[in-house]
Amino acid sequence: MSTMGVDVGTTGCKAGVFDAEGNLQVLAYREYPLLSPQPGWAEIDSAEVCRLCLDAIREAAAARPQDPIRALGISCQGEAFTPVDGNGNCLGNAMVSSDARAAGLVGPWSDRFDRDRLYQITGHTPHPMFTLFKLLWLKENRPDAWTTARRFFCFEELIQSKLGVQPAISWPLAGRTMLFNVRTHQWDDEILAAVELEPSRLARPLASGAVVDTIPRSVAENLGLPEGVKVVACGHDQPCGALGAGVVTAGRAMYATGTVECICPAFDRPIFDPALFRNNLCTYDYTVSGTYTTVAFSLTGGNLLKWFRDQWSPVEVEQAARTGADPYDLLLAGMPAEPSDLLVLPYFTPSGTPHFDATTPAAIVGMRLSTTRMDVLRALLEGVAMEMRLNVEILDAAGLKIDEFLAIGGGAKSAALTQLKADVLGRPITTLSVTEAACLGAAMLAAAADQNAAPGQLVDTWVKPTSVVEPDPRRAAVYSDRFASYRELYATVREFSRKRTG
Repeated sequence: MSTMGVDVGTTGCKAGVFDAEGNLQVLAYREYPLLSPQPGWAEIDSAEVCRLCLDAIREAAAARPQDPIRALGISCQGEAFTPVDGNGNCLGNAMVSSDARAAGLVGPWSDRFDRDRLYQITGHTPHPMFTLFKLLWLKENRPDAWTTARRFFCFEELIQSKLGVQPAISWPLAGRTMLFNVRTHQWDDEILAAVELEPSRLARPLASGAVVDTIPRSVAENLGLPEGVKVVACGHDQPCGALGAGVVTAGRAMYATGTVECICPAFDRPIFDPALFRNNLCTYDYTVSGTYTTVAFSLTGGNLLKWFRDQWSPVEVEQAARTGADPYDLLLAGMPAEPSDLLVLPYFTPSGTPHFDATTPAAIVGMRLSTTRMDVLRALLEGVAMEMRLNVEILDAAGLKIDEFLAIGGGAKSAALTQLKADVLGRPITTLSVTEAACLGAAMLAAAADQNAAPGQLVDTWVKPTSVVEPDPRRAAVYSDRFASYRELYATVREFSRKRTG
C-alpha cells in the first residue's frame, strides 16, 4: 500500500509517494515563476499551477505501478485564492502570502468590524496576506472577476476540483482565510456578511484527515492512478509539515526553511492570549483532531537565499551549471563559520510575525570595505534566524515554550545553515531523514484515513530523526549578546524609513 502527498508551494509543487512505513519512494517536482507585475504584488498563474501539479501527480504515479496508490492528500500554501467561473476556469492569478496590494484596505475595514472581535472569531490579526483582504481588493479593483466568479478556491480545493471531486477545504487552511470561525469550525456569517460574500461561493470545511471524495475513474486513468483513490482533507502547508516532522506533543515545533521561514508547534487547546494578539501570533486548527497551532513566520526566508544567488552569485551559478552542483550548496559551503560582524533586519518582503509590517524595509548595518560577499550572506541568514528567535521568546512568555525544533524544508539539508539556526536560537534542532515533510504529512493523513487510524499512531513509524544539532555554546553566547541590539534595530529602521518617506 502507498499514499501520495501533494504540496502546492509558492514557487513549485511536489508529489511524493510514500510506502506503508512512510519511506519516500518517488518525488516529482515542477517549478513555476513568482510574478510581480507591480511593486508590492506577488502572484502565480493558477491555471499553470494546476497543469503542473497534475503533471507531477502523473509522473509520481507512473513511477510506482507495482504499489498502487490508495489515497491522496493535498498540502498547500495558505491565503492564496483563485476566482473560478462556472466551468472551472481560473479568472485570474492567485495573490500569494507576500502580496501586499491590499494593505490600504486592512486598517479601515478592521476598525469598522472591530479588531478584537475579528481575533476572537478567527484567531488571527489583520494583515494584507489573508484571503479576506485579498477578496476585498478583488471586489474593489476587479469587479468583473468578483461578479463572474462562481467559487473562490484556495489551492487545496482548486487541485481537488481538477481531480474531479467535490472540493472541501480543511479546517487549518480555512483558518488562514480569516473568514472562518475557529471555535465553531464553520464559515463565519458575520464576516461573510461584512464582505458581502455568500457561503455557497466557498468550499465546505472538513477536519484534516476526513475523506473528501474518491477520484472518478476517468480522471484516475488520465493520471495513471488506480480506481478508487481517496482524496483526504489536509490543509495549510505549515501544519501539514509539522505533522510530517512528528510534532504531536507540546514542547516540540517544526522549523521550516522554505520560501517562508516558519515555526509551527502544537497545543491541546485554542489559546486567545493578549500577548499573542498584540504580536500577531494566531490560534487555529492543527492537522491532528482536537489540537491547535500557531505560526511564527518571516515572509523573508528561502527567497532571500534565492535573491542572493540571482543578484550576487554569478560565479556559483556558472560553476553549478558547469559541474552539475547545486548553487545553494556552493554558496553555503563558502559561508564563514563564525558569527558575522553585521546586523541585518531581514524585511526584504513585508514582515511576518510579530510586527506585520508591510512598509519598513530591510537594512544591513555595519559594512566596511573589508566586508566580503560571504560575510553578507551569513549576516542575511542570521537576520532571518534572529527574527525567528524574537517570535520564539514571545511564545515562551505566553507559556508555549519550545524545547526542541524539528527541521524541514530545503534549508534543513544544509548542516551549516542548521547549525547557524541552532546557535542563534540557543536550542537543539533535530534533522529528519525526509525533508519534504509537507508531502509526508499530507500522505500520513491520507494513510490514516485509508486505515481508519489516527495520524499520531503513524508518527513513530513514519518520522525518522537522523541527528540532533546542538547549539555551540560560544557562538550561542555571541548571538544572545547581540540579540538585544537586534530588538532595537526594528524601531530604529522603522523610524528612519518613516522620516525619509514623509
